Amino acid sequence: MNTPTLDRRHFLQLAAGAGALALLPGCSKNPVTGRRELMLMSTDQEVAIDRENAPHQISADYGLVQDTALADYVASVGSAMTPHTHRPNMPYSFNCLGATYINAYAFPGGTIGITRGILLTMESEAELAALIGHELGHVTARHTSQRMSRGMLTSLAVAGAAVAIQDDRYRGVAAGLGAIGAGVLLASYSRDQEREADSLGLEYSVKGQYSPQGFVDLMSMLNDLSGSRETNRVEMLFSTHPMSKERYETALRDVERGRYDKTKPIHRERYMDSTASLRRMRDAIEATQHGDREMAAGNPASAQEYYRKALHMAPDDYPVHLMMARCQLAQEKPAEAAAYARTARDIYPGEAQAHHILGFASLQQNQHTVALESFTAYEKRLPGNPNTVFFIGYSHEGLGNRQNAAERYQAFLQQVQEGPYADHARQRLAQWS
Repeated sequence: MNTPTLDRRHFLQLAAGAGALALLPGCSKNPVTGRRELMLMSTDQEVAIDRENAPHQISADYGLVQDTALADYVASVGSAMTPHTHRPNMPYSFNCLGATYINAYAFPGGTIGITRGILLTMESEAELAALIGHELGHVTARHTSQRMSRGMLTSLAVAGAAVAIQDDRYRGVAAGLGAIGAGVLLASYSRDQEREADSLGLEYSVKGQYSPQGFVDLMSMLNDLSGSRETNRVEMLFSTHPMSKERYETALRDVERGRYDKTKPIHRERYMDSTASLRRMRDAIEATQHGDREMAAGNPASAQEYYRKALHMAPDDYPVHLMMARCQLAQEKPAEAAAYARTARDIYPGEAQAHHILGFASLQQNQHTVALESFTAYEKRLPGNPNTVFFIGYSHEGLGNRQNAAERYQAFLQQVQEGPYADHARQRLAQWS
């Protein structure tokens, strides 16, 4: 019998409802521990939910980097490690993301994201392998399914997007870029799960012929970051991957107690060569991190200066243009925001987020034709975002296309029943009927 897949709406109902037990696949053997556990999701469902939601999070993190050599390098390190895992046949993908904040994450079906920000904090391939091994551990131990099964459901703050817009008037922009119902997928892991992922990260990286020193260096870096005062750079990392002195000390003891070959390489030179193009952008990336800090503090005018510095150093960088576009929106400058979004769109036409920001900025200027074109382009590149359905309807309404607007509002209400967008859609449908 084929295992049913879950669409986003039914997945959320399943996760939230106590009556969902009748729909559970039942107990299954944990690939790592060998113990039988209650799992909300089958493997097929993990993969289906991953494929539906991960693209939205990747876009929220400014998409895959356009530096193909860097992207291929990160992917090659990850792909070489998958045969050593407890679930070697999962459809893994290793994605180097444009986001400049410090984070790494894994979706349950094997999609793994590594930001440019965290790549800049590491100094060897062995360290990168340990990081990827940790994220692989979350997938192989089925931590998302465990967390759901135990009822530990929390909401996801959109990485990169939510931190960039603090003004309530513009949260609609952030709401439209990722986390379209994937709230439970990247929620915080328990400390036990983090320790297990640490142990697996060590195991997988050592089996990948790396020195355990890479794991030690990674844990030392994370421990140092956890005490950093610049929390905006690492907020998402530690909100989903809680760090503690006990976790750090446990990881170091695991290395000391294990019989590991410490003469294996860490490949520092290879890492430095492969990330040289990224490290040349360090000053620009650090400027964006300062800009994000100012945005989080509610100082968009100050943030603008940091983003301007970053653009001077990296004029063709897609994420920086979008950061500046959001900054302009926060200052109620939609025309300026649209200009930066257009440039971003031209730099990276295949990535969806610039189209969304341009559409939103156009709505602020009552340019409904441009907004409709932009949201339609976004939906073509990244379907499945209910907020885009609403904005397309809103653009049609502004153009006087009542029938088209009504169809979109009805489609939106099939997915979203609460909030200001839902209220607006219902009011218009009631008026027009």
